Amino acid sequence: MTAKKKIGILGASGYTGADAVRLLARHPNAEIAALTANTHAGKAMQEVFPHFFMLDLPRLTEWEKVDWTKLDAVLCGLPHGTTQEIIAAVIASNPSIKILDMSADFRLRDMDVYANWYGHEHRAAKLQAEAVYGLTEFYRKQIAAARLIACPGCYPTAVLLALVPLARAKLIDVDDLVIDAKSGVTGSGRGLKQNTLFSEAGEGLSAYAVGSHRHSPEIEQEIGVAAGSSVTVNFTPHLIPMSRGELCTSYVKLKSCSADDLRQALANAYRDEPFVHVAKKGVVPQTQNVRGSNYVQIGVFADRIKNRAIVISVLDNLVKGSAGQAIQNMNLMLGFPETTGLEQLALFP
Repeated sequence: MTAKKKIGILGASGYTGADAVRLLARHPNAEIAALTANTHAGKAMQEVFPHFFMLDLPRLTEWEKVDWTKLDAVLCGLPHGTTQEIIAAVIASNPSIKILDMSADFRLRDMDVYANWYGHEHRAAKLQAEAVYGLTEFYRKQIAAARLIACPGCYPTAVLLALVPLARAKLIDVDDLVIDAKSGVTGSGRGLKQNTLFSEAGEGLSAYAVGSHRHSPEIEQEIGVAAGSSVTVNFTPHLIPMSRGELCTSYVKLKSCSADDLRQALANAYRDEPFVHVAKKGVVPQTQNVRGSNYVQIGVFADRIKNRAIVISVLDNLVKGSAGQAIQNMNLMLGFPETTGLEQLALFP
């Protein structure tokens, strides 16, 4: 029997780190060997997340105290801005380790664009040059051969899976894209924030980062690659009073085709994909259809406005939008079947 690969999780006390633990705990080829969380160092994982009471996990520790030479891969769930220097230090201590970064620090290929949107110069320029964008369905071969993966944001994952095949096929006008996105409050992280308090977020719906959300350049980068031209999108995110889940509604202008053609193009693109499902005509994707799973559901509808269509995509922001996609990429990098540990069905109701 093949020995299990030893996996570490940086930032295990956050929501994405916790979901990585949840999924890896039942991964047949992985052993969780290190968990870091500097603010909770010394604690047992079940003290921070009581739902792990049944698991025998390493205690949380400072990242500086981990022996990275003993690990095969690490999933990084740290906030943007702090990740670059830590990952550089990890790689310096173990050049063969596989890195799956779930932050935004390595997603943007243009470092000037990164500095403009994140407010500081990139602190690991040499590593940025080798980072592979980790949207598995589009970069599978590159991911399998890479050392450093920049896992996409949750919003870009939902949007790009819906729109990239259409942009590649020249079926939509990429200069006329309006994206209305909604996410559960876990997308804002676990830190104490007024806008995510129950009394503030409950029984309401609010837009945020209007016209300035940092996922916009990520979406534009990848649609631009697909279209072969520079792209600017109209993207507005909203906070929904639910724990997890994401729904993105994209309004597109057709180029000499119909909504049925879009649906068929998506069905063709994802025919052999294990986690992306194109709904039949008339079926409306819902977040509850994918909650807790690594699956994505996409639906296409004709707009009542001539030559326009509506594309709806849903996913779980903590799974396919973060930890699940990281593990999907990890499987490729370590030579495991891509779906290993990720075939859980949605939690319903």
